[in-house]
Amino acid sequence: MAVITHAHTRPETDYYALPATLQDAFDELMEQADQAGTTDHFLTLMARAASLTGIRLPASGDIRRCACSCICGCIFDAEDPDAHVIEWTDGYNLGRLQCPTCHDRHSETA
Repeated sequence: MAVITHAHTRPETDYYALPATLQDAFDELMEQADQAGTTDHFLTLMARAASLTGIRLPASGDIRRCACSCICGCIFDAEDPDAHVIEWTDGYNLGRLQCPTCHDRHSETA
């Protein structure tokens, strides 16, 4: 009897390590999520973006690419308590967030 184990996905990934076609597809999904009109549509797009990049979808169902000025490519849980909001938005529009690593490294300039 063979035992099959499921591979665990990562909690975050580097956008710049993705092939260009996946970067483009991720960008398109995030643009669509930014314009989503319902919670279900937003969460569906987030799930697709997470699956595309190979990261584990967080419980919040919300991921972001780091918006730090150091040009970090981290895709991470948008509800991480150590993330830093750079720009707030209303509704479904995606706010700009700095990943926890950048927030630690650049907190004096954030």
